[in-house]
Amino acid sequence: MTNRKSVMQKIDYNKIYNKNCLEGMKLIPKNKIDLIITDPPFAIDFKAKKANYNRKSSRVLEGYNEVLPENYLQFSYDWISESNRILKESGSMYIFSGWNNLKDILIAIDDVGLTLVNHIIWKYQFGVVTKNKFVTSHYHCLYVCKNPKKRKFFPFSRFKKNEKTEDGHSLHYRDKEDVWEIKREYWTGEEKTPTKLPAEIIKKILLYSSKKNDIVFDPFLGSGQVAVVGKMLDRRYCGFEIVKEYYDFAQKRLRKNVYRLNEKN
Repeated sequence: MTNRKSVMQKIDYNKIYNKNCLEGMKLIPKNKIDLIITDPPFAIDFKAKKANYNRKSSRVLEGYNEVLPENYLQFSYDWISESNRILKESGSMYIFSGWNNLKDILIAIDDVGLTLVNHIIWKYQFGVVTKNKFVTSHYHCLYVCKNPKKRKFFPFSRFKKNEKTEDGHSLHYRDKEDVWEIKREYWTGEEKTPTKLPAEIIKKILLYSSKKNDIVFDPFLGSGQVAVVGKMLDRRYCGFEIVKEYYDFAQKRLRKNVYRLNEKN
């Protein structure tokens, strides 16, 4: 008879798990993952209330977990160290972060021995209005790799070298600039989690840094964006989400094979 402990001695792909990533990643063999895309928990007191981005709290899933600021450096080192172990030599990782956590993540990246390739800025359409300082309307994305000489990157996966805009500018050049102006997504009247990356960002990363059948991993799945978009683009996916409500939401999206959930599906 197979018990639960023996079942969890390895991780399958094209599957997600309701599990702490620091425990789950230990079940993944080293040099196995092609690409990691993730938006780790903040070190702030985030409240999924109606006032946040005009969301109705009745449609925002509860259970958002955060890490205490004083523990964030060690937390970052722990999960980034495991990510380094499971990445292939040709693998890359994209880490999204607000400015308040950036120092700890950069220190952990350096301590683990990963190489910073680009510091990307995601500029979205609006930020939270503040009285005594400038409005924050961007997010950081740290693009790192394990081995710079073996790193996979597909520069013409979205636009051909000589492809132009209507006004004659290079689409290839514009798309590869390190400031990405991509709008947030708003799922009006639909079930959602408090935070999620737009599908367009995930798609862009997947096309530049992976190919079909590559294994794409997210240690902090949240709503399941990386797994869902990865599945849409024929990547093998895997990930962990510690919050049961979020895991169930992501699992439902994958099972029904739909990007957005509404009352009809």
